[in-house]
Amino acid sequence: MPLGRIQTQIVDKLLELGKLNAEQRATLVNRSDDATGGKLEQLLLADFKITPFQLQVAKCRALGLTPFNAARFRPHQATFAVIDQEFCEKNQILPVGRVGDILLIAMANPFETQVVAKIAEKTGLRVARLLSEEKDIREKLKKDQAPEQVQFSDVVDQLGAEFSDDEVTVSEEDLTHEDSAPVIQLANRIIEDAYFSGTSDIHIEPQEKDLVVRYRIDGLTQEKLRLPAKVSGALVARLKIMCNLDIAERRLPQDGRIVFKQFSKKGVDIDLRVSTAPLNHGEGVVMRILDKQKSTLPLPALGFTEENLAKYRECIRQPYGMILHCGPTGSGKSMTLYSALNEINTPDVVIRTAEDPIEYTLPGLNQMQMHRQIGLTFAAALRAFLRQDPDIILVGEIRDKETANIAVEAALTGHMLISTLHTNDAPSTVARLVDMGIEPFMISSSLVCVCAQRLMRRVCKSCRVAYEPEGREKDIIERALGGWSGPVFKAGPQGCSKCNGTGYKGRVGIHELLVTNEELIEAINKEAETAELKKIAMRAGMKTLHQDSIFKVREGLTTMAEALSTVPQDMELREK
Repeated sequence: MPLGRIQTQIVDKLLELGKLNAEQRATLVNRSDDATGGKLEQLLLADFKITPFQLQVAKCRALGLTPFNAARFRPHQATFAVIDQEFCEKNQILPVGRVGDILLIAMANPFETQVVAKIAEKTGLRVARLLSEEKDIREKLKKDQAPEQVQFSDVVDQLGAEFSDDEVTVSEEDLTHEDSAPVIQLANRIIEDAYFSGTSDIHIEPQEKDLVVRYRIDGLTQEKLRLPAKVSGALVARLKIMCNLDIAERRLPQDGRIVFKQFSKKGVDIDLRVSTAPLNHGEGVVMRILDKQKSTLPLPALGFTEENLAKYRECIRQPYGMILHCGPTGSGKSMTLYSALNEINTPDVVIRTAEDPIEYTLPGLNQMQMHRQIGLTFAAALRAFLRQDPDIILVGEIRDKETANIAVEAALTGHMLISTLHTNDAPSTVARLVDMGIEPFMISSSLVCVCAQRLMRRVCKSCRVAYEPEGREKDIIERALGGWSGPVFKAGPQGCSKCNGTGYKGRVGIHELLVTNEELIEAINKEAETAELKKIAMRAGMKTLHQDSIFKVREGLTTMAEALSTVPQDMELREK
């Protein structure tokens, strides 16, 4: 049978490239045997002496795709941050880059439209297909493929030689000269290595005899580097220069921001929120990594159960009222808020945000950076927003009585106000607002819902171990889930290469969603205790943080050890 349309186009492109003549083309196109698909490729490579590269170019031109040489691609820790390696191995694809909201995927079979649709659904990003050799993709997906590592040994050796004297003096010129001085290299490599390792925060801590560098990965800190104490002053001074802080002021805390692409040639487009503080052995620095290429995740990817997701989506589409997210620093509040705004961000809605700092820039949002030094506080921003005809207002944090009063006022006057608050769980948010001086009747009139959340480490899918819970564990699961029993997972004792031997990889959110109803409004007006509010909310269907964490254990997303270490068991369930 003659060739199909795509195969004929490939042959025609080889003719255009001068790799086949007209006679060879006619022979191929009119073949009577089955020379379609892979057989045609084998024939071209074996009998017609077409090289794999020439065939790749012809296929790309025939299909209107871009060729990509996967053999030269070097995977690093961030390669599988958006799409997990297990999915890539199953579908023989390789994520090779990201441009804005477009994910670049190398694949051998560009007709796998279902795979492309799955990737778009999982990530919320658009997919651009690149054509690569299957064997090259398979090679890069090997489990023992070593990811790109940032090396420190050479720069540490140089520092050791440079700082061999007892007294070290480093001028500002030394720290700003970009001719790869060891301290400049060290600062850059720490930041690059942290980014590739999936770090959220970098801690630089001076000790009596050492300078310790620690990374916070998946919520836990781990030591990465130990340097001579004499390096401390120069490294901190370099970081201060990168974010335009006063290097002469070492007695007071300072805050700044590093736009890292100004200092690196590796194309790492991140910002860092920097905080310095005087400690007993020198200045300590903590840097929060803000990945500008990372977009918001769609709400379903944040760990909401189906029931909570439906309730939350209904709440964020209310015309006015107040939605509060509570939890400690690093519990995923900002990501949830951005994801919610992204979902309701349409051309007919005006959204204003007051943030400190602006972590992610979203198109269509009007975002304002706070400057407390000049009086631009959350309260001042809120007052300005109320005169700017917004539909939805996001305030980074309610931390004082003035901001709380204006927030409630905005929610009561036809605006949807979304903000965060530091409380342990959803019901205690009411007591916190009362403590700030807000009248209970104003809280009950304005509050739409409160979402308390935490982040738990996901158990590694490659090395997790299934087991049947017994004793106290079984009792806790049955009480939390109303009698369910079955196998659950625990972390592999030795871990594996995918999770760096920890048994955990990535994180998942747990949520406690308190939605107001008539009984709850009445209880708030009567100034009921937090415990009473919690019981009313649970009767109305609220699942507590503990219950949601055990639900994630049942689903195989995390372990009992992680669930119980993240949130305590509910008193109400203990009494059952």
